[in-house]
Amino acid sequence: MEFEKLKIDGLVLCKPKIIEDERGFFSETFRKDLLEDFISKKLDFCQHNTSKSSFGVLRGLHFQTKPKAQTKLVSVSSGEILDVVLDLRKDSQSFGKHYSVILNDINNFQLLVPKGFAHGFISLSEFVKVNYQVDNYYSSENEFGINPFDNDLKINWILEKNQIIINDKDKSHKNLSASPAYKF
Repeated sequence: MEFEKLKIDGLVLCKPKIIEDERGFFSETFRKDLLEDFISKKLDFCQHNTSKSSFGVLRGLHFQTKPKAQTKLVSVSSGEILDVVLDLRKDSQSFGKHYSVILNDINNFQLLVPKGFAHGFISLSEFVKVNYQVDNYYSSENEFGINPFDNDLKINWILEKNQIIINDKDKSHKNLSASPAYKF
């Protein structure tokens, strides 16, 4: 397992070693001890979520606030996504900046997203299954979002807008500049 610190502080790309042979492949996809050593922080994932989406579905940008803020470990078990995270930590040098990466069932990469980030993705394959391990339980009272089409964010969702399927709730989120300061 290889870990890579990314341009935005706190984000970690996890790259499992893939061992292939004539039968297919084997990969150790998660090692809590190694990841905790790398980030010098304890993780306690308590909930695992899976979503299935068809081509062009955009989910996000979602996050939870204190006392239910979440660290997420995001992976794809089938298909491909463009995974996007947005730094919402007001005291961060990268506040308002985003990072995007392709996650799929070929590279088996995982993205560790700490508390203080909004998260979203767009499905780039016919269908996709996305998995999230989180360290805090879902709380509708602490759930918020940022408009994924906020022009100031300059997120390239890869697909044309007419190819994107997004629900009304995600479309209705405020732009970052109109959002209050959140506590993580």
